Amino acid sequence: MSLKPLKATVNCDMGEGFSLYKMGDDENLMKTIHLANIACGFHASDFSVMNKTVVLAKENNVLVGAHPSLPDLQGFGRREMAIEPDELESCFIYQVGALDGFLKRYGLPMNHIKPHGSVYGQTARSLPLARAVVGVSKTFNASAANADGVAFMGLAGTAHQQAAEELGVPFIAEWFADLDYSDEGKLLITKTHAPVAVADVQKRVHTLLSQHQVTTVGGKLLPLGKNVSEVSICCHSDTPGAVEIAQAVKAVVDASNSAAGYL
Repeated sequence: MSLKPLKATVNCDMGEGFSLYKMGDDENLMKTIHLANIACGFHASDFSVMNKTVVLAKENNVLVGAHPSLPDLQGFGRREMAIEPDELESCFIYQVGALDGFLKRYGLPMNHIKPHGSVYGQTARSLPLARAVVGVSKTFNASAANADGVAFMGLAGTAHQQAAEELGVPFIAEWFADLDYSDEGKLLITKTHAPVAVADVQKRVHTLLSQHQVTTVGGKLLPLGKNVSEVSICCHSDTPGAVEIAQAVKAVVDASNSAAGYL
């Protein structure tokens, strides 16, 4: 019996410049994606960049989520940190609150929260840390894009999904088009992203959507996770050839969604 294809969206981490410095082609990426995860100042961005990125999302009818990080501007949020759950919760409220102000300014709702970099991995492995950050979603439900509240975007089958189910927070399962997964299913988060062939990305996306399986570095196929019927596919803005990758992923997603009757 064949599986019904996963319903899918494309997301990208955006607004990751700082002052006069740019990171990625936000203008063209924003034309290609469904969801934008906007940096909140602790790994990248500042008040001017955040304002500009929210405006760009509104102009392109892209749903906006917050992309909070560990306080690690120098390391771009890609270095792990020893931090307690209550401290991490406050760290996230501070950052998401900043973005929420700009969303209110432009009359936009908040769609989701997605951790950035190393804290993404830390919270996926630790249930106490996951509960702390997933619970932040409820703080901003008054700004939510839908009646179910602000969603949390994370890795299926990890503490992310468990915490969201425990706390009654809508969960968006995420898969990364331009990062590798170990043969044990662990997402390999690197400080800088290596180039990836578009053809390889297209093949992985097709496998994910049609078979609900994740391709590993060793060529294994692992299940995405239980109770997952929708997925959001991430394309990073700082991966070489990011716009071309995002466009290729969007084409596969659109074809799959259309064939399954989702569009």
